[in-house]
Amino acid sequence: METDKCAGTAPEAGAVLYDGESGRVGEYRAKAGPYLLLRPLGGGREWEADPGDVRPATPAEQLSAKVRAANDQGTRNRAEPVNGPQHEAPRPPVPVPGCTECAELGAQRAAARAGFDWSGETDANVLLRSHQRRDHGV
Repeated sequence: METDKCAGTAPEAGAVLYDGESGRVGEYRAKAGPYLLLRPLGGGREWEADPGDVRPATPAEQLSAKVRAANDQGTRNRAEPVNGPQHEAPRPPVPVPGCTECAELGAQRAAARAGFDWSGETDANVLLRSHQRRDHGV
C-alpha cells in the first residue's frame, strides 16, 4: 500500500503528481467533481485521476517525465525526417556562465558521467539543451 496519497485535500496548483492507475506523471491543474485534473508536464491532454490513486511524484519520476516532454518537443519540432541524412553526433551543450539552472544540469551531467550512468548523462544533456533553447535562445 502506498503512502502519502492525495486523497484528503486538493494538492497545490502546479504540484507534480504520480497517477498510479495510469502510471503517468502530471501537473495538478484543478479538481473536477471527485477527480483531480492532471496534465502531462510538457503540455498535452488533461486526464482525470482518482485522488486515492495519486501521490507526489518522486524526483526520478519527475526527471523521467521532463525528459519525455523534452524528447516529445524535439520530435514535434524536427525539421527533417527521422530517416533523413546522417549527421555527425552533436557536441554536449555547454552551460551558460552565470545561469543557475545550466550549472545544476551541468553538475547533474558530470555526476552521471562520473558514475558511468550514460543514460543519466544523456538525460542531463537533453534537459540542458531544452533549457538553453527555451531560456537562452541557443
